[in-house]
Amino acid sequence: ILEKIIRDLSLSISLPESASGTAQFGIDSTQVLHSTPTPTEPAGRPYHIEEKAFDESECAYWGQYGITPHVLQRYGVRSLRSFRSETAEGKRYGFMSSTHEPLFGYVRKDYVKIYRPSSATRFVYGGRLPDIYTFGIEQLPQRDDMLFITGGEKDVMSLAAHGFHAICFNSETAEIDASIIEMLVRRFRHVFFLYDADETGVKASTLRCEQFAPYNVRRIELPLAGTKAEKDISDYFRLGYSAEDFHHLITDRLEQLYTQTLMLLDSCEIDYRHPPDRSQTVIASRGVPLGTYDNLFCITGGEGTGKSNYVSALIAGTLLTEIPTPPPDLLGLEVTPNTSHKAVLHYDTEQSEYQLHRNVGKTLRRVGLDAMPTFYHPVFLAALSRKDRLQLIKDSLDLYHHRHGGIHLVVIDGIADLIRSANDEAESIAVVDELYRLAGIYHTCILCVLHFV
Repeated sequence: ILEKIIRDLSLSISLPESASGTAQFGIDSTQVLHSTPTPTEPAGRPYHIEEKAFDESECAYWGQYGITPHVLQRYGVRSLRSFRSETAEGKRYGFMSSTHEPLFGYVRKDYVKIYRPSSATRFVYGGRLPDIYTFGIEQLPQRDDMLFITGGEKDVMSLAAHGFHAICFNSETAEIDASIIEMLVRRFRHVFFLYDADETGVKASTLRCEQFAPYNVRRIELPLAGTKAEKDISDYFRLGYSAEDFHHLITDRLEQLYTQTLMLLDSCEIDYRHPPDRSQTVIASRGVPLGTYDNLFCITGGEGTGKSNYVSALIAGTLLTEIPTPPPDLLGLEVTPNTSHKAVLHYDTEQSEYQLHRNVGKTLRRVGLDAMPTFYHPVFLAALSRKDRLQLIKDSLDLYHHRHGGIHLVVIDGIADLIRSANDEAESIAVVDELYRLAGIYHTCILCVLHFV
């Protein structure tokens, strides 16, 4: 009789041993969970639960957050008729479910976390809790894009119901082991702390982001008042916000993180309505472009393979301001005439000054020129240090670009002499990147000659 009165009035009181025997618990043995520690394990608090089916009002409670019976089952949430346990002092106590005070349990193998959403004491525990309590980690995929660390189990399930991955620890202020965060950032591209919008949640999420800054974890603030009625992601969905709204919130946060990247993207992304200028072809063979503005063109070969003669023909073609009749012998290559009298720059890092002078004469005679055009600048670099060679090339490119209104062709005969070792991958890539950058800045074709030894 006393137990019926307690159940009907939803009183949180315990009965004496004489008034509440095992039979009066009314629990089927298949529905009882209790702590059974081994001799080497610490004993948890013994507990008994009696499960029941979710009734209509309980389903409505979870449903307002988008949480369906399927989600509840997936996360091991049970509707309980009763819960019995002991305090640390060994005093027995228990709770009974009622319409006004429902009783739910997050049931695990060795413990249960009791959730009473309408009661003053919302959370109690039974059994042996793990050292680090986590909820939702078993339901995570092995790899994915985003993960949210929330303040509670309801938030985890509400996010899951809307298509997002989430976990929580015992509370927003619970200590988090760095090894867990490290494991999560390996599995997810983005890890966000999504704590409550109240003062405690904001402070805790900020602290966690500072604590785990090396792992690039971030925080997201919800557009909520931070009051008891609207402070967490569950309230966010209950208030009518959709998964699409939350996606927009995430996108805005990512755009804040990638402000600099977005600026670069805007300049690099193709605008189909405004097509870019087509790169002018400088050198072609049978109609196939080989060297164009804004790009590099490389010629390689061993000693005695005719590289110098080949390069001489290319330079000779760019010294013409129009195509003569009959056309000169350019070894079958099609070279665009320099109709705008732009600069043609020829840097040689290997040959002697005398040999370079002789080669320039051969180049001029190939196209029938008696004097060197004012826009043609052959430069002897063998006497300079490797460091000074590259700097001189960069400075002279800028100088002649402005003097002649542009650069038609740049030839660097002996590009390997700009670095200490051609086998140094990092140094080689750095030179190539720099030359490619210069080709784009000055809208010219840079011809690089690499001599095999």
